Amino acid sequence: MSEASYSIGEGPATRVSLSLPEGTAEAIRARVGKREFSAFIAAAVERELRGQILDEYLADYEQRKGPLSEQAQERARKVFDEVFAEEDQWPAAS
Repeated sequence: MSEASYSIGEGPATRVSLSLPEGTAEAIRARVGKREFSAFIAAAVERELRGQILDEYLADYEQRKGPLSEQAQERARKVFDEVFAEEDQWPAAS
């Protein structure tokens, strides 16, 4: 019997223990309330994981192909702004 494999943000919820500085926990509760605390933490962790994966991909790409040009960086920013704005996850840059 094989274990199911899930992508970031997928699968059933699992209980984990988490230690945070009290000031951080208070700031989260003040922002989202006690009931949405776990959802806030999950979303923050998912963003961090995706960011780290993207950083790793870009570092690998630049190692293989060389640095991205300013033009390529600007095109990438526009694509990311459009994608994240469509998914209502990240405001488009001005």
